[in-house]
Amino acid sequence: MTLSLDRHYPIARLLIDRPDKRNAFNQAMWERLPALLAEAVDDAAVRVIILQSAAPGLFCAGADIGEMLEKAQDAAWRAANQAAIERAQHDLTRADRPVIAFIDGDCIGGGCGLALACDLRVATPRARFGITPARLGIVYPLHDTKLLVDLVGPAQAKRILFTGQLIDAEEALRIGLIDMIAEEPDMLAASIADGSAHSVRESKKAIRRILEGQMDEDAHSRALFAEAFTLPDFREGVSAFVEKRKPKFP
Repeated sequence: MTLSLDRHYPIARLLIDRPDKRNAFNQAMWERLPALLAEAVDDAAVRVIILQSAAPGLFCAGADIGEMLEKAQDAAWRAANQAAIERAQHDLTRADRPVIAFIDGDCIGGGCGLALACDLRVATPRARFGITPARLGIVYPLHDTKLLVDLVGPAQAKRILFTGQLIDAEEALRIGLIDMIAEEPDMLAASIADGSAHSVRESKKAIRRILEGQMDEDAHSRALFAEAFTLPDFREGVSAFVEKRKPKFP
């Protein structure tokens, strides 16, 4: 099985397991990812999702070039492939749980797109990053390109896309492509899982709205702010603060 879901509550892991192809994604994998992601999101005990390789030293080398070459002249396949990639990226970006990409190896092309669609990116010093359409004569999807620009700004995005060069973890951290360098993502995941799931979920949605252009409060955002004071998470958080203990959110 090339993709699987592993749960050790409160963390779920989406595991990429195609080491003989450096975890390159084929059409079946793009189509499978949203279903596994939905399964994790529908599990109330899951607080954080980590996308990573099942085998160490890998993340994702991108799309399956062999499949791409074989199907390149098939218009129906190209349309289905584009739709599957868009669905996978969209669902990752808007998943109702925080998603961390853990990158321990090459994160190239479509693999970088997967990492960009996650909320946070943790990489080991062994990680390498690159987006290489300029070397293949193809065009990177607009959604993925926007995610890249949101993270690193237009100038760095142009450098990455125009040159197709690989960069190491230190440079990726410097330009904002990743958020931290560490040998494992579990401490970050645990810290997120300890917080209020309601607060984390609504913060993720608010940031997405801002990135999509909303700048001012509206009736929805004001209602969310007011409603939070009536919910169990607020009562537990305030009680824990007053009692000088760690909160135990429902």
